[in-house]
Amino acid sequence: MFFTYLRRELRRRRKAALVVASGLALGIALVIVVNSVSSGMGKAQDTVLESLYGLGTDMTVTKAAAAEGGQAQRPRFEFDARDSDSEEEQSSDRVMVQGFQTLASSTVEKVGAQDGVADAVGGLSLQVIKVSGQFRRGEFQQDGGGQAQGGPGGGTQAPEGRVAGGGAEFDVNNYSVYGTDVTEPALGPLTSSTITSGRTFKASETNAEVVVADASYAKEKELKVGSTVTVKGSKFKVIGIATPESGDAAASLYIPLKQAQTLSDSKNKVTTIYVKATDSQRIDAVKSEIQQNISGTTVTTSADLADTVSGSLSTASDLASSVGKWLSVAVLVAAFLVAGLLTSSAVSRRVREFGTLKALGWKSGRVTRQVVGEAVVNGLVGGVLGIAVGLAGAYAVTAISPTLEAQLGTTGGGMGGPAARQTSTALEVALTAPVSATTIALAVGLAVTGGLTAGAFGGWRASRLRPADALRRVE
Repeated sequence: MFFTYLRRELRRRRKAALVVASGLALGIALVIVVNSVSSGMGKAQDTVLESLYGLGTDMTVTKAAAAEGGQAQRPRFEFDARDSDSEEEQSSDRVMVQGFQTLASSTVEKVGAQDGVADAVGGLSLQVIKVSGQFRRGEFQQDGGGQAQGGPGGGTQAPEGRVAGGGAEFDVNNYSVYGTDVTEPALGPLTSSTITSGRTFKASETNAEVVVADASYAKEKELKVGSTVTVKGSKFKVIGIATPESGDAAASLYIPLKQAQTLSDSKNKVTTIYVKATDSQRIDAVKSEIQQNISGTTVTTSADLADTVSGSLSTASDLASSVGKWLSVAVLVAAFLVAGLLTSSAVSRRVREFGTLKALGWKSGRVTRQVVGEAVVNGLVGGVLGIAVGLAGAYAVTAISPTLEAQLGTTGGGMGGPAARQTSTALEVALTAPVSATTIALAVGLAVTGGLTAGAFGGWRASRLRPADALRRVE
């Protein structure tokens, strides 16, 4: 009898039921879209952070560069002065540690031994300045940012770009090199890139003269697998080309850590320690323990770096998390209230019907259950409509994939050597709106809650009806 009466009443009052369901559907659809977009914002931010320090890294340990008084000294280069008619080209490299002070390699083991640390890997970030050109006796002179001294063994400081002075021309080429621990491929900046040609390092190549080149740098220098790259007189064979999955590459070239230490005269030194925690819930505790037990270091978590994200990604994320969520709450409250009032109003218009049913022997509880049943069905219909509209909205966002820009500012220690170079770089990421099972479950829960809320209004009104109400309505 319950279901028969329910089906008949819903068919008779289709328009009223559709109004109630549509209101709930609007609120539920908005919740789905806002939750999906917020989830997409989180994924976009994770993508930005992973492009800086690699996958699987929860925090990095560095040592801030010492403050230097006055103007920083530029690297000096030495060339042999040749006769004025000499056309022989010379070149000189300077390999310098980039961004931070170095830490002893033993610090990696100390960090790895801390409670809550699953793995720790060291890396060395370097900057290479290569000056090449023709340098003739008597032709050196100060020019622009560069300064030269003539005579055998004379030195010249590195200017930027291409410089001509006194008839001499020389090029300056700057690029970054990152020394990576080839025995620990799961951590570090290289993990945010995919090997698109050739192969990555083997665990046995700890001191091999091999290099993985970033795809953009390889294209610029016309490098391919099998090519050779000379760094400070050492020839490295290109074994792979790496393409960043998002953003910019951490470095132009990646070489084994020991080779990087040798080139920069930084034996048993690292600039960055990449740390993976045993549990994501313990990251703050692990950070505190490392800072307490290993003095002089700066520990930066992904959350610290996330706080520095600005640009349209940050603005959109703030809107989604604040305005969007509050708007969803407001619309849901309004939808629940309207559904309740409409249901109560519908019960008032059915006074004769319910009064007659009570006169025939229906208990107040039975009438109330009938009204609540109708309201719950309306809520479920609204849930189905809301889920359909919400999924369509989320799909539209994903299909359009609006591009957001993320600008990362520097933190106390940054998130690693290569990250220091990129913290001033604007990255572009495409926004998606993934819909999770949790969001769908939330939508179903809201639909049932909306139906019960409307039913509570209508049931309360129905419970107050008396058989005499039907007679008064007839009169």
